Amino acid sequence: MDSDDEQLLRGRVYGQDHEHPGPRPGQRYVELVGGPLDGLLLDVTGWQPEQLDAGVALPTELGRFGAGGRATYDPRAGDPRRFDWSGDVP
Repeated sequence: MDSDDEQLLRGRVYGQDHEHPGPRPGQRYVELVGGPLDGLLLDVTGWQPEQLDAGVALPTELGRFGAGGRATYDPRAGDPRRFDWSGDVP
């Protein structure tokens, strides 16, 4: 992924369609920091605290393992608005 691809992804919501890529009013988001999904927002509306604490493994074709792989993100200590990349898994 080059810098043009990275700029295209910024401000977009993970999993949203290309026609409505941005955040929606009334939803709660965290920013994904680092890794293949850097700069994307993840909609965590309605998530329970234990779900937020567990982090996520998000399917992506952009990571180390390509199609079928997942990028893992964990909540940043002291900043609940950001999840930091912790690696890619098959």
